[in-house]
Amino acid sequence: MTQHELNPNGWIKNYSDYLFNYTIVRVDDREIAKDLVQEAFFAGLRSMKNFKGEASERTWLISILKRKIIDHYRKINSNKGKAEVRMNYNADNESDGDWLEERVADPYASNAETVIENSELGLAIHDCLSTLPEKQAIIFKMKTIDNFDTETICNEFNITSSNLWVIVHRARTAMANCMKKNWF
Repeated sequence: MTQHELNPNGWIKNYSDYLFNYTIVRVDDREIAKDLVQEAFFAGLRSMKNFKGEASERTWLISILKRKIIDHYRKINSNKGKAEVRMNYNADNESDGDWLEERVADPYASNAETVIENSELGLAIHDCLSTLPEKQAIIFKMKTIDNFDTETICNEFNITSSNLWVIVHRARTAMANCMKKNWF
């Protein structure tokens, strides 16, 4: 297989588990996750001619899947959250703090103790995420875990960038407090 070729016959075998695991963390519903992965594969088949070979097959499929996940949230949130209070939030100490993202262990560490600790940490993070209001949890995941850009999230939820940062700040604070109680 050259750099510019795709092998759709191997997608399910090579990428379905990875794509499913990527999706289930973001949508937290097995059936929806399966459907989104399937939609991503179909979209990949339909847009094979647009593949330029600048990324790996898996990276290309992930980018398609990310759009499917965004579409999913856009669909379920199309009329929700439009009454969100908008406010400006400026804090000098935004970068000061003990944020959850700074405490996540190195995913490439390979000893058994670290693997167990990462697994337990993942469960604790998932439990704490489930305590957040739904919209706040979705926005927090999109911004801090999935690395969606601010403009995409703001357009998706019809909010200002100031409001986005307020939501992310509140989610970080709630997550940090929850993690202190349940993990640290």
